Amino acid sequence: MRIAKTLLGVLVIGAALCSAPALAFDGTKTDPDATLAIPPSPGDAFRSGTHWIKSGEKDRGLRALEYAAEKGHPLALWKLGRMYADGDVVSHDDYKAFQYFRRIVDGHAEDNPNTSQARFVANAFVALGQYFLDGIPKTPVARDPDRARSLFAYAASYFGDADAQYYLARLYLDGNGAPHDPRTAARWFALAAQKDQCRAQAMLGAMLFSGDHVPRQAARGLMWLTLAKENAKDIAVNDQAWIGRLYASAISQASDDERALARVYLRHWSDRRFEERR
Repeated sequence: MRIAKTLLGVLVIGAALCSAPALAFDGTKTDPDATLAIPPSPGDAFRSGTHWIKSGEKDRGLRALEYAAEKGHPLALWKLGRMYADGDVVSHDDYKAFQYFRRIVDGHAEDNPNTSQARFVANAFVALGQYFLDGIPKTPVARDPDRARSLFAYAASYFGDADAQYYLARLYLDGNGAPHDPRTAARWFALAAQKDQCRAQAMLGAMLFSGDHVPRQAARGLMWLTLAKENAKDIAVNDQAWIGRLYASAISQASDDERALARVYLRHWSDRRFEERR
């Protein structure tokens, strides 16, 4: 009798579940007569979400990305973080962006730096570091330059991320969250400059051109400033402006010999880049 009652309970519950309308992973109702679908993988949800957003189905795409993020998909977490940070598709919300980036940092700090997703993990470290530099008003995220330096240093060293190397160099140059150490700053600028980080190229170029805490190499500095100006076309306008000013100041002060030697260095740089890409 007890077994019979148990079986009856299971059947009743099963009937109730079968009669309830099924929900897709994006929250929409499915055809009740259709075969119950297997929930999509986080990767499939991420790809569907990005596709729907590009197609203009923003709400549907957002639900799919949130589903993938809840399952821990790092690219979905990163995508949502960037969306909230930039106010793209969703309303701008730095604290929500911070929370998404923090989940990536907490869960993927030891990912293989040679994988395709490593650059997104490194970018999350950089984004989190930038939030700690100034804090986020009216949230629990207080200004903490020391923690920002730690995040930049990890991404700069472990992932070899050029943006992290640039921001770490700025902290050493400014003595903010790190000891004032222009020589260490120059070394980090140089590493990032080799990877075409245009802000680092500009800072390194200015230091070399003027001999600021490093041996003066005017032609080499002018080369880096020229590269920075050429590579700054796709960055923020205010960054383009200060890079342009540094270049204009150097080119106006350089001698004819320094300009000529800078052009030689630029040709060598271009030839080497061409060989590396073959």
